[in-house]
Amino acid sequence: MERISWTLFLLSLTYLEGSSQDFGQTQFICTSVPKDMDLCAATMQNSGPAEDLKTTVMQLRETVLQQKETIMNQKETIRELTSKLSRCESQGVLEPVAGGRRKEPGKNTMGDVSRGPTDTLAQLGQTLATLKQRLENLEQYSRNNGSVQASSLKDLLQNKIDDMEKQVLSRVNTLEESKSGQKNDTDQRNRVESTLTSLHQRINDLEKGSKGSRPLDKFQITFPLRTNYMYAKVKKSLPEMYAFSFCLWIKSNASPGVGTPFSYAVPGQANELVLIEWGNNPMEILINDKVAKLPFVINDGKWHHICITWTTRDGVWEAFQDGVLRGTGENLAPYHPIKPSGVLVLGQEQDTLGGGFDATQAFVGELANFNIWDRKLTAGEIYNLATCNNRAQAGNVLSWSESNIDVFGGATKWTFEPCRQLS
Repeated sequence: MERISWTLFLLSLTYLEGSSQDFGQTQFICTSVPKDMDLCAATMQNSGPAEDLKTTVMQLRETVLQQKETIMNQKETIRELTSKLSRCESQGVLEPVAGGRRKEPGKNTMGDVSRGPTDTLAQLGQTLATLKQRLENLEQYSRNNGSVQASSLKDLLQNKIDDMEKQVLSRVNTLEESKSGQKNDTDQRNRVESTLTSLHQRINDLEKGSKGSRPLDKFQITFPLRTNYMYAKVKKSLPEMYAFSFCLWIKSNASPGVGTPFSYAVPGQANELVLIEWGNNPMEILINDKVAKLPFVINDGKWHHICITWTTRDGVWEAFQDGVLRGTGENLAPYHPIKPSGVLVLGQEQDTLGGGFDATQAFVGELANFNIWDRKLTAGEIYNLATCNNRAQAGNVLSWSESNIDVFGGATKWTFEPCRQLS
């Protein structure tokens, strides 16, 4: 026992003399070893695992500290963003919108038509001027042909125009004097829209009566404003389809993005079949929320004929512009048939079945000859349609006819023959 104690005492002295480090409050732990064992080997044997454990613990501690610092930074960033959003909302810079997105109030993200009161009233003024011109033409026709019925309708329509002008002037006065409340402004806008729709319909009826009944397919629909209330609705739904082709004439100079020429929604899926060009994105077709980008360039203010064919087998699609194949693709909603019992809307993108319109996605321009088939058209058939060949066929699922489509909110129907108006 005395030998072991003496050995430990010498070991401690040797350690203290050989170290120049100031250990301060450091404690020294002595470990007994057999007298015939090498001290260096015993020291390495006893300290190895402890050193490895100490290194591992230090690494883990450093990792935990780094993670804690990262979490604190992220929390601080979230607090700053939340605070900024709250300040913006309280100051009216941002307003919350459905679906968690935010947008600047009154800003048209499509970028071509402002929805401010002044611009809206200016557009209404232009619409009124156009209606008056049409009415004057009808009045002249009435005088030349002595039509009693046309004269009677003309007087009625003139009264309606005068009434609508009073409503517009009243709205201007309301905006200039004071912003007397959003509800009053909305009610007044609804009255103007209702009068516009009724007025357009009566003028259309009068034009048909004065000029003879035009063929039911010789018309176009015009969407002059980017709103969330101007649209056309197809009276019938689509059947279940394992393939389709749709073709239409389209004219627009809206930029960026012409909007949504049409959308088809079914219960549980608002994006069952949609054609849309939104913002700076290219035109896209959506089938069951699956997307394919289309190679169309149409916002030059000229009439263009576009067709898209698709089959559920492998999701193969083709895109034609002005009778020429411009692009193909596959894997677009493969093996997903188009569902029946939906709502087909022209000029608006549906977020809910038959509604949920967003003005920034509305179509601005003119549409005509929108036909749908439940099969893939051949390239020759599409070329015949684009060149107005007399062998061109109407859609067997949806044919373009005035009796199939109702217009709302100021969208208008005009006489149209595509190949006479391509310039």
